[in-house]
Amino acid sequence: MTLLPFALLMLSAAASPPPAAPDPEPSREDPAYHIGPEDVLQVSVWNNDTMSRTAPVRPDGKISLPLLNDVQAAGLTPMEMRDQLVRRLAEYIPHAEVSVIVTEVRSFKVAVIGQVPKPDRYELKSAATVMDVLAMAGGFTDFASRSRIVVIRSNGGRTERIPFDYDKVRAGDPGQPIFRLQPGDVVLVP
Repeated sequence: MTLLPFALLMLSAAASPPPAAPDPEPSREDPAYHIGPEDVLQVSVWNNDTMSRTAPVRPDGKISLPLLNDVQAAGLTPMEMRDQLVRRLAEYIPHAEVSVIVTEVRSFKVAVIGQVPKPDRYELKSAATVMDVLAMAGGFTDFASRSRIVVIRSNGGRTERIPFDYDKVRAGDPGQPIFRLQPGDVVLVP
């Protein structure tokens, strides 16, 4: 046995970068967009103009399509919706090529209430943090308690209260995370 292959192996191991450190903590937020009520979808079935259409998502979370009647859309990603349509259309159109595109995001609404100059319900077009919506609401009034802000979030049948301390964020305290809001969140500034 020669030492040359062993020496080359050791040299290549020494030259390769060290293994990457594991990610600190996996994100608990799903980055994929989920369709919601009031969104507008463009459903296209290749080579079938009768089935292709723009469909608003109703308040009950469904859209109406020929042959399929009501189809659940809210809560699904566009790809999950596409897969569901392909399965349901298989009886009528074998091997259907379907695409689902969210043309208008209208379901991502959050409210900012309390001691802000412009309390309102805001329709967002993309992900936003508490800091983003506080800026949209015009900041704070003179009597706002910046360290006692609460985000009220409904999870199923349960209501969650998430504290947010603006003063800690402004001071750069890593103990106060800046997190993204979810549709339906209410930011309460006491």
